[in-house]
Amino acid sequence: MAVVAGVVFFAIRALLALFPVLTVAFPIKKWAAAAALAAATFYLLLSGAEVATQRSFYMTAVVLIAVMVDRRAITFRTLALAAIVVLVLAPEALVHPSFQMSFAATLGLVALVQIGMPRLFATPENSTAAKVALWGGRELVTLALASLVAGLATTPYAAFHFHRITPYGLLANLAAMPVVSAIVMPAGMLGLVAMPFGFDGFFWWLMGVGIGWMIVVTEWVAALPGAIGRVSAFGTGPLIASSLGIVLLGLLRTPLRWLGAGLLVLSVIAVMATPKPDVLISADGHNVAVRGRDGRLHLMKTAKDAFLVKEWLAADADSRDATDVSLGDGVSCDGEGCVVPMADGRFVALSLKPDGLADDCARTALIVTASPAPPRCQATVLELKRLRAQGAMALRWTRRGLVIDAVKPRGADRPWAPATGDAETDRELAVGGAPARPADATPPEAELQSED
Repeated sequence: MAVVAGVVFFAIRALLALFPVLTVAFPIKKWAAAAALAAATFYLLLSGAEVATQRSFYMTAVVLIAVMVDRRAITFRTLALAAIVVLVLAPEALVHPSFQMSFAATLGLVALVQIGMPRLFATPENSTAAKVALWGGRELVTLALASLVAGLATTPYAAFHFHRITPYGLLANLAAMPVVSAIVMPAGMLGLVAMPFGFDGFFWWLMGVGIGWMIVVTEWVAALPGAIGRVSAFGTGPLIASSLGIVLLGLLRTPLRWLGAGLLVLSVIAVMATPKPDVLISADGHNVAVRGRDGRLHLMKTAKDAFLVKEWLAADADSRDATDVSLGDGVSCDGEGCVVPMADGRFVALSLKPDGLADDCARTALIVTASPAPPRCQATVLELKRLRAQGAMALRWTRRGLVIDAVKPRGADRPWAPATGDAETDRELAVGGAPARPADATPPEAELQSED
């Protein structure tokens, strides 16, 4: 968005500057800003108006309007105003990675421009730094710092949503961004302008050359050792802490801003200390992943769901894909179901037929089944009805017993998913074939605990 608006702004201003009459008598800079705003609006509509593009447009619009009214353009107020507009139009964008990563990166860049750049480039004339700047060193340093700051600001959100970080992002941006800014985007804009006249072929070819270079850079960086850092899933607590840390580092100008660095360190520690689940169960009960003695997940399945398994592996910081044969290591299956041992040697069963439930109740610690469990089953039983009511689950054994994290926790009441208040349903969803305990009852240490 910035490149599109910038190219139009400088091109229109340069053309108008060729006419001295216009330069002396009229505010051609403001005219160029108005033309750039129109081009940015067209680009917004052309691109599909995703959240990140909306944020870019609002910030670009505020900057261009500031130019037209003779106000300072790049400020934290600009970013705040863009955030307010986006949240007013689409409040749900707050929890989306596009909004979070976009605004975090922009906050870091604005802080770099307002706080870091003046100090960095405040060099006396005829100094070595000034001579380096004349040969493009300043632009190179600016690009490197912008890439580094934006990459660091978006790291917590990439780790939370996509379970991965890219340590070589700075290297990729240094190699690709000059080509994007100087060739790809200008060629695309010129191609659109030339399209009605039939002279757009050359510009699309030139744009393709730039995109080809981007692909080469991407493949080269991706092939480097350690190019993808995998992060296991963690809760929203570390994400909130890291967000506060980024805000404090970006907004404060006193030594108190280093509290933000402390929050970032604490969030990293919290992420590293987050325990992994022992069992994962899909909402339809067709896929059950159990952590074995080797610390990796082993899969019992009655239906293929490659996307689900891929997401489970990514959230577990596991580099295997859904077709890896090692996922079935240790899994024993017959016509009545499957069993697999956990790290502590106890078994988890995926029961397919009611005939095998009696044996599973006697020999396993956890049973996932679509059939009602026997009345005196010694194992913890998760029936399909409960899975359908609460969604996919992650189970973890603690000293107090079994902890369940469900997509829809019991008692959760949302407009799109009302809570069930039927006592009979609660009784049927009880674990282990026994009725649910009263709300004021204190469960023993070995009974099922719930953090969902």
